[in-house]
Amino acid sequence: MQPMAISQKRRRLLKAALMGAALPTVVNTLSGCRGNTAAARCELLGCALSRDGSFAVVGADPSGQPVFRLPLPDRGHGVAAQRREVGTLGVAFARRPGDFMQVFDYQRGVTLSRIRAASDRYFYGHGAISDDGKWLYTTEGKRQTSEGVIGVYQLTAQGQVKKVREISGFGIGPHELALVDTNTLVVGVGGMHTDGRTVLNIDAMSPALVYIDIDSGKVIERAELANKKLSIRHLMVSDEGYVVTGQQYHGADNAPLVAIHRRGEPMKMLNASPEQWSRFNNYVASIATLNGWIVATSPRGNCYGIWSLNSGELLGLHPLIDASGASRDGDVINLSAGSGKMVTLNNAHHPDYKMTPVRWDNHWITLV
Repeated sequence: MQPMAISQKRRRLLKAALMGAALPTVVNTLSGCRGNTAAARCELLGCALSRDGSFAVVGADPSGQPVFRLPLPDRGHGVAAQRREVGTLGVAFARRPGDFMQVFDYQRGVTLSRIRAASDRYFYGHGAISDDGKWLYTTEGKRQTSEGVIGVYQLTAQGQVKKVREISGFGIGPHELALVDTNTLVVGVGGMHTDGRTVLNIDAMSPALVYIDIDSGKVIERAELANKKLSIRHLMVSDEGYVVTGQQYHGADNAPLVAIHRRGEPMKMLNASPEQWSRFNNYVASIATLNGWIVATSPRGNCYGIWSLNSGELLGLHPLIDASGASRDGDVINLSAGSGKMVTLNNAHHPDYKMTPVRWDNHWITLV
């Protein structure tokens, strides 16, 4: 199997050719997310690139068709949302090193507030909202040192946020985080000290998967990979409670990029041949799990892989130009792409392809 690494310039050309004029000019709110109208039911949220080069957060129906599009001041990355049973707020986070997060109502398709980072902080692109909808947790960094910070914000029903405290002392360069339970966060600590997006400490990186007690702010468990040039970037917590992580590799060759962690155990890498790992071009973006299998996307490698949880073996490796978001929706996994393509995988791993008029960015989520 031949490597599939494609230059950034060629990626942009491929996306442009695939999209053509597919993206119409769209007003900020297309129709709102009306739960009683099947055709307009908002189920998917993600950041996107617009045809004119501007950026947006997009709400889409189950088939990936946009229901609303809200402008962002710069490129977005991750999205978080309240559970439907407690509220209708979503938050879009700027791509690192970012200076904003934007709160919106995904039911009405309207922006409610925009929060700027403090002068000595920046956002790292991800956040999570508590199950009761009252608390927002964000990954942030100190500008001069990249020291990691978890911002703890109070979130009101009107979409206003107020930082009430910070958690620090767990490492540098945190990226994605998630709630393991009501009082535990798991954080992918990339270990990278950066100037903008330039890594300054490749030979001294210290990545880790860190579990933090929210009340005390203390690290209660820390897991590491043997290869310190594997920056732990993205993660998801499965329904069974294990954590799957996706890495970015800063070495000269190729390395395994997806790992599993169960509390109290060492991290375990998933298996693929060196040639197969080379297809991912040293980067994994989004991860989703379903019924004993794991899917991971690589926009830089223009592909996605499917693994067995039980054996850790690669079950399939498939091409997808600018493969981006991955999220579970009931008994299927939905994948997005910067090309506008949407892939739905059922339990038999059979793909169903659709085309959407959205150039999706690296992540999307399914509303629950």
